[in-house]
Amino acid sequence: MSASTTPLATFFFRHEFAIRRIHSLLGIVPLGLYMVVHLSTNASLLNAPETFQRAVYMIHSPGKLLPLIEWAFIFAPLIFHAVLGVWIAKTGKINLNQYQFTSNKRYTWQRWTGFIALVYLFFHILHLHGWFHAEFWIDAARGMGFASFRPYNAPSTLVGAMQGWVWPAFYLVGMLACVYHLANGLWTAGITWGLWISPAAQARATKLCAALGILLAVVGVSAWWAAVSPGEENIAEMRAVEDRMYRAAVDAGMVAEDPEKRLPVDSVSAEASLSD
Repeated sequence: MSASTTPLATFFFRHEFAIRRIHSLLGIVPLGLYMVVHLSTNASLLNAPETFQRAVYMIHSPGKLLPLIEWAFIFAPLIFHAVLGVWIAKTGKINLNQYQFTSNKRYTWQRWTGFIALVYLFFHILHLHGWFHAEFWIDAARGMGFASFRPYNAPSTLVGAMQGWVWPAFYLVGMLACVYHLANGLWTAGITWGLWISPAAQARATKLCAALGILLAVVGVSAWWAAVSPGEENIAEMRAVEDRMYRAAVDAGMVAEDPEKRLPVDSVSAEASLSD
């Protein structure tokens, strides 16, 4: 059975108009918007560990509703966008070798950055969050060096996970691929939705999307540098800040007490808390 006659292909071509618009819309809202918020939040670590930890507390303030929010506005749209994006990329044809038009090059880069972003997000979630929150799985993932991020110890665990050079290099490439994919995706989404059709309108849109891409790349590199620049010698100081902020946040009702989202409190931290 050829690719064009499979049930999936038949369904896609029958509903192509709606599916492509849903695909492009989800790539911008909520996924693109979430990436902007995510990078901006991480970049706040440049200001101070307190700023970053406070932002993470705000993200986790919904408590038990957080998994529902994540699946409704992040994971489900991401899975749909990724699966359909792979399908479109596999069934599309590139004529870059025959025609060196800029649009063809951009389409090629859009496909490749999409694949890179997919691999990046796959390992990014594993590296910091462990994919699933089941206790047995998290314990196994942490035993292999993954699932290292703890939301209530956000600065120290993020910095600790980014030591060395392998993960920093991986994150830099993956983040920039995501930025290009979003910025160029804005341009293609505008064509899909009929916002810029004429050559003059597309030229203006190119400048706008390029400017947004450069701005987001600056924010992304700032977030990356905020995570990779501190050394291990800074982690203990960050832990002290986190312990102090955690008790204040729980007492204020900003977040619920949750040991699973914290690193174990060692004896030194416990004694310091008692002495305060």
